[in-house]
Amino acid sequence: MAFHEIRFPDNISRGARGGPERRTQVVELVSGDEERNASWANSRRRYDVAYGIRRTDDLATVVAFFEARNGRLHGFRHKDWADYKSSLPSQAVAPIDQPIGTGNGAVTTFALLKRYTSGTQSWTRAIAKPVAGTVRLALNGVEQMSGWSADTTTGSVSFANAPGAGVTITAGFEFDVPVRFDTDTLDVTLDIERLGSITSIPLLEIRR
Repeated sequence: MAFHEIRFPDNISRGARGGPERRTQVVELVSGDEERNASWANSRRRYDVAYGIRRTDDLATVVAFFEARNGRLHGFRHKDWADYKSSLPSQAVAPIDQPIGTGNGAVTTFALLKRYTSGTQSWTRAIAKPVAGTVRLALNGVEQMSGWSADTTTGSVSFANAPGAGVTITAGFEFDVPVRFDTDTLDVTLDIERLGSITSIPLLEIRR
């Protein structure tokens, strides 16, 4: 299997349904109380992109995309229109959006991260597929226009010179979700007016 650095068509993914999924084991005790245990440390996203198909050309595009990925075999990029950047949906990406590390004078490579915070609790998501040309970096709040590079296939950023000890490193970016088809079959319907549809096209996030 391989990962294809290609994004599922934006005009179809815009109509997708889905979001994060977690796996929690809930055991009900004799007393009526319950115990809950998290089976997964991190969430995993599921989508259904069938809702974005509006024309027969969309149908043909999806079939071609599916065949080129060999069904479930190869992964690809998907834009989650509800969650695709480091900032709030109404705001533009800024280089101080997300803290990604603190310099120590030796480490030159850092992973892009996004934090989800509510109250005193938060969860940190590793960003593996940033969008080319959207990554911005800052050291102690000052944007760095050069001296670094971003790997859009892994989500890591590398500095030519290691940030000094205690320097706060922040980043802003847009990103895609690495996914695969979660089916090896496309159930295509074509009616008498030659209007086409597919009942369901499930996508599942790949944990890379």
